[in-house]
Amino acid sequence: MTIRLYDTSARQIRDFTPLKPGCVSIYLCGATVQAAPHIGHIRSGLNFDIMRRWFEYRGYQVTFIRNVTDIDDKIIAKSREQNRPWWSIGYDNERAFNEGYAALGCLPPTYEPRATGHITEMVEMMQGLIERGHAYAADGNVYFDVRSFPRYLELSRQELDNLLQPSGEGETGKRDPRDFALWKAAKPSEPTWPTPWGPGRPGWHLECSAMAHKYLGTAFDIHGGGLDLIFPHHENEIAQAKAYGDDFAQYWVHNAWVTMAGDKMSKSLGNSVLVSEMVKQWRPVVLRYYLGTPHYRSMIEYSKESLREAESAFARIEGFVQRVTELVGKTVEPAAEVPPAFAEAMDDDLGVPQALAVVHTTVRQGNSALAADDKEAAVARLAEVRAMLGVLGLDPLDPHWAGESGDRSEDLNGVVDSLVRLVLDQREAARARKDWATADAIRDQLKQSGLAVEDGPQGPRWSLGQR
Repeated sequence: MTIRLYDTSARQIRDFTPLKPGCVSIYLCGATVQAAPHIGHIRSGLNFDIMRRWFEYRGYQVTFIRNVTDIDDKIIAKSREQNRPWWSIGYDNERAFNEGYAALGCLPPTYEPRATGHITEMVEMMQGLIERGHAYAADGNVYFDVRSFPRYLELSRQELDNLLQPSGEGETGKRDPRDFALWKAAKPSEPTWPTPWGPGRPGWHLECSAMAHKYLGTAFDIHGGGLDLIFPHHENEIAQAKAYGDDFAQYWVHNAWVTMAGDKMSKSLGNSVLVSEMVKQWRPVVLRYYLGTPHYRSMIEYSKESLREAESAFARIEGFVQRVTELVGKTVEPAAEVPPAFAEAMDDDLGVPQALAVVHTTVRQGNSALAADDKEAAVARLAEVRAMLGVLGLDPLDPHWAGESGDRSEDLNGVVDSLVRLVLDQREAARARKDWATADAIRDQLKQSGLAVEDGPQGPRWSLGQR
């Protein structure tokens, strides 16, 4: 068994070999808590939750760190706009993020450090970088000297001479305009902490390097985050950590965005969809299916139509689980192992779409067994389905999803789909035994009810037709 991952730094899929046998260490760049989360934010947490679950299924002990950036330029700007303390904004939005992660079934991280709780570690790292000739103090700021680190920009594959590094407010005394701030000198009305170079606050990039060092040591297995973090954030993390003497991350894994009309979903563009609003309209398990089942490196174009498709697809799975459970009168435990085809897909760079195809194939087999009154086969298929869904965090019988409630007007679509699928499963069973008359009669009855049925390589699909 070998798990393979796409390593951004190598630009290729590589066999995964942990630094410590039997253990996996992951650092995920978590929330910058200047605003409540939209579904693009939560996608990253979901993707790495599935990664973590797969490693644990494969027998690894996982240490999973997801940080909270609770002080940075954006939070301070929000504080000014809203005339609220910066820590109040950070606290409220941190809670909103954790509620969003929990609602969509993400397992809690091993540790979730806040940046403001690790100023001491940041000062120690800056002191070490200055002593090694990679950083310097100027006007109360501390900057990283990018020309002192020859490997700078290896992750993003840029040329330093072509790089335009924007200057931040108050960042004076730079030797090179592309040098970036490790520490920002105190400004009126901003929070400050004492350092040997004067009061101020940390730069965004320094925070993650210091926290990764604190919780995972000088070297760890996987560093994750969204594609938008490759530059400058992750590039600068690498420079700081390696110049300090750490080996840092061995693999870099980045998830793609959720987009609207081709643009990355973001608060600044005004095109974000808040998780707190989405869970009022859609069941959280459906949102997890929608955000977690595309490949983590594929963009997701947001639309209500695609959410309805996710709802219908999950309803087919859920309907099968419920029917078999009701038939046997008790809970069928998950199988000890997932089917080989599912495992093969997950081992290959977390191929969730291919793995999900195995789930749906197994559901169809189980429904055919139900239609043929083969209880033993139906139970066996349900055990396999539950094992696979457990890895994806989508098992309808998981206590986490029990008692979902709220005003979700879209739920009716899933109920209707589940009922139609039951009829289609009966038609498929008739076709399998070459009972064409019954199969055609079912199709005609559906047509009279206003539903059109189209047979395809992935099985029958239904849509609203003409009466």
